[in-house]
Amino acid sequence: MSVRRILLGCVVVAVVGVTSTASATARSSGASSTPGPALQWPAPTPDRVVALTEAAGLTAEKKESLQHHVHAHLDVFVDGKRVVVPAAIGIKTDDPAVKHYPVDGHTAYGRIDGCNTPCISPLHTHDVSGILHTESATAVDNTLGQVFTEWDVKLTADCVDTYCTPGDRIAVYVNGRKQPFADAANIALTDHKEIALIIGRPPSRIPKTADFSQA
Repeated sequence: MSVRRILLGCVVVAVVGVTSTASATARSSGASSTPGPALQWPAPTPDRVVALTEAAGLTAEKKESLQHHVHAHLDVFVDGKRVVVPAAIGIKTDDPAVKHYPVDGHTAYGRIDGCNTPCISPLHTHDVSGILHTESATAVDNTLGQVFTEWDVKLTADCVDTYCTPGDRIAVYVNGRKQPFADAANIALTDHKEIALIIGRPPSRIPKTADFSQA
């Protein structure tokens, strides 16, 4: 065997070894792989909306009730990249009374005059802005945990979806201030509250406020 072929073999082995070591280090440090389409956690299908609303301890209604009308905002980041909070969490988009309309180049859902059967949760998203709408007949603040239940994404004292501490780094901020992640599900969705849920490497800037002008 030539000296050149021996040297090439050594280089290949070395590169494979470095790559494997780097992957193991990333896993052990809690760093996640580069976010791809799998991280765009979609809204549940319309046929599951009412059941998930009930699982969140809420009751679906035939239209929005505006006696208690507040807006919080949710940002989710994985390794510094934003995960879209989808439109139509808590809305049966296949009901003919639910209107579909454009907002910033995306489809939004709502403007309901009245469905024949329950079609919207008192806690929902209309669009992909990250704004969480509480439109309820009772003056009780909803919680972040209820949003994730309706979204059908796991949020527990140590996990978000498949990311779990201590293997994955997870942090939560409210109005720019770090809070205990174990209590994230209990964060009340009071008016104009900014919540940032951060998995792995944080973004360059932690949001402290949000734009509620179009809510």
